[in-house]
Amino acid sequence: MPNRLTMPIGEAMFSQRAIRRLKPDPIKEEDIRLMIEAAQKAPNGGNNQPGRFFVMNDPAIISEFGKLYHEAWWAKRKDEGFNSAEDFPKEHKTHFYAMKLADEIKDAPLIILACAIKAGVDNSVFPPVQNLLLAARALGIGSTLTTLHATVMERVHKLTGIPEDVKIYCCIPMGYPRGNFGPTKRLPSREITFFNQWGTAPPWS
Repeated sequence: MPNRLTMPIGEAMFSQRAIRRLKPDPIKEEDIRLMIEAAQKAPNGGNNQPGRFFVMNDPAIISEFGKLYHEAWWAKRKDEGFNSAEDFPKEHKTHFYAMKLADEIKDAPLIILACAIKAGVDNSVFPPVQNLLLAARALGIGSTLTTLHATVMERVHKLTGIPEDVKIYCCIPMGYPRGNFGPTKRLPSREITFFNQWGTAPPWS
């Protein structure tokens, strides 16, 4: 199965972007398995492997989860001082794209929750998540990493049956993109890199 991930790693990394507009077409189970197995190969602390992936591809469950995600998304916006779409700064288009995802996530063909069976192991959860996202890119599957909000967590656990002592780190809706992958717009590396002392520019500046 790994030989299906033939996209050069550089191409995957430099063309990967947050895909929030997803087609409803189902994702094959063999592709879900391949993405999870790629994630499982990532480094983790002490090889303790505390990470777990909860996969939703049942439309009925996704529909119910979508309602909770929509509520969570707006709860986060209200924490930031935004009560409606009219409050968003017009120049910050990301808010509008993310709002659209909150409206449409109920129709996503696949949602994966990245979890851990104990708290405080972020360093053992997010490397597998990045492997998952890169594997998705290589398969032509769009994805974005997002989070939930405390106001819905109890109901998310109840809906999914995820035990209360299992921490949910992030939510990853996935599907074939309505739109294109990268390239992306990012700050130049010289602006985010310091050598040996903070504030010392890198040699390639």
